[in-house]
Amino acid sequence: MAKLGKKYQDALKLVEDKLYSTAEAVDLVKKTATAKFDETIEASIHLGVDPKYADQQVRGALVLPHGTGKTKKVLVFAKGDKVNEAEAAGADFVGSDEFVTKIQGGWCDFDVTVATPDMMGVVGRLGKILGPRGLMPNPKLGTVTMDLTKAINEIKAGKIEYRTDKAGNIHVPIGKASFDSAKLLENFQVLLDTLIKVKPATSKGQYMKSVTISATMGPGVHVNPSVKTSKAE
Repeated sequence: MAKLGKKYQDALKLVEDKLYSTAEAVDLVKKTATAKFDETIEASIHLGVDPKYADQQVRGALVLPHGTGKTKKVLVFAKGDKVNEAEAAGADFVGSDEFVTKIQGGWCDFDVTVATPDMMGVVGRLGKILGPRGLMPNPKLGTVTMDLTKAINEIKAGKIEYRTDKAGNIHVPIGKASFDSAKLLENFQVLLDTLIKVKPATSKGQYMKSVTISATMGPGVHVNPSVKTSKAE
């Protein structure tokens, strides 16, 4: 078993074996972020769904009110006037077949792929490369669209994608340790509210089985999502 570092052990001492309110958890996780870099705060949520059934898969996208603290590089597949629109909206890379060739050659220096519907035939050639990386444009996520300005602005503003893994878990960033507690809390609450809204009708029993937030190098803090304040019920 790997030996735990001193900073991790010190942080672990701050965390009690209990469920914290969302506000308490956010305050505590900031205290456990003691690394020399600005740690990402991540939420890990185990949902009471069975993703092997299509009608119980939870997937979508949302815009965090205060972003993630990371600026994403956006690649847009477009042609004609849409090239100018994408560039004006702040896309990092815009083009067509030339990027297919680059990606097939191993280039992957971008975080999100957006495409207009008429370019999906071109993008489809990259399915085996982009698909496993979660980079394939998807109309359900707003990344296959004619409104490139809206899509790019949302991504740059802090749009994140969420998707259950095979075990029904969702892992997403909700900000940085340098964020003040109020901003982290609002981001976190928007995530929780969104997941509740998209609960599959076929999901039975407890939906949010466990909710945990943690800093990159810190221990997990278990959360009672129904308690939003630090005050006792």
